[in-house]
Amino acid sequence: MRHYLSEFDLTKEEFLNLVERGREYRAQWESGALETLDKPYTMAMIFEKSSTRTRVSFEAGMAQLGGHAINLSPRDTQLGRGEPVEDTARVLSQMVDIIMLRTFSHDIVERMAESATIPVINGLTDLLHPCQMLADMHTFAERVGDIEGKTVAWIGDGNNMCNSYINTANLLGFDLRIACPDEHQPDEVILERGAARATLAESAQAAAEGAHLVVTDVWASMGQEDEQAARELLFKPYQVNEEIMALADPDALFMHCLPAHRGEEVSEEVLEGPQSVVWDEAGNRLHAQKALIEFLLNAAEG
Repeated sequence: MRHYLSEFDLTKEEFLNLVERGREYRAQWESGALETLDKPYTMAMIFEKSSTRTRVSFEAGMAQLGGHAINLSPRDTQLGRGEPVEDTARVLSQMVDIIMLRTFSHDIVERMAESATIPVINGLTDLLHPCQMLADMHTFAERVGDIEGKTVAWIGDGNNMCNSYINTANLLGFDLRIACPDEHQPDEVILERGAARATLAESAQAAAEGAHLVVTDVWASMGQEDEQAARELLFKPYQVNEEIMALADPDALFMHCLPAHRGEEVSEEVLEGPQSVVWDEAGNRLHAQKALIEFLLNAAEG
């Protein structure tokens, strides 16, 4: 049984094949000639964290593939009343074909996958956001081409997105420079494992120098709202603005997984500027998700 909990659940070849398949799905969507799967599969979507892009992309994606998605939240299910993750996994495995889980602790998706007899997708945890990486690499490929050998700057919080960029840098062979406050560096184990491709930069300016892609995320993620004011002061030197983008490669792209806080981690001018590809990046979640669903269901069918 194949799952997608981390970028390393795919080989480099599989990852790149999914990027290309996502581009095919986007072309179909734009032409109106949608390709469906061979039978009407059902996905259970479990949300312990709120979502716009993850929910819509998976739900619309399943519909476009000829299947169905069921939206579940803790208040709608026995998970919210203390049922063990393992029991939920076993029950859902008897009723649906694939599970997507968006939650806080990475341990929860790992426990779900260990007990499920169907594929499990990590829709986001506090540690990683691997589905976003498929969309980001899709977007870079359609705008620039092969990312291998290129330089990417991560500027801001060393959060789950930063951790996923470290993993993806090592999987696909690009160089990642990370600029973040000492108090908010990426996961120590992930950074150590990714040291061949990911390095800590002294400043946002040093990270951005000559970069082909500049990426950021909100300074206070879900569950950190009470830290917002303190983080704004600490992260102020890490805003991606026109001065930062001017240091990057002239053709550099800007990405953000959204939602964005204009005037905080990114300036209005950059977010709405010509180098920003955030809206295509968001839209490509739909097509990357369809490619992933197809891959995992085909693997489950043998």
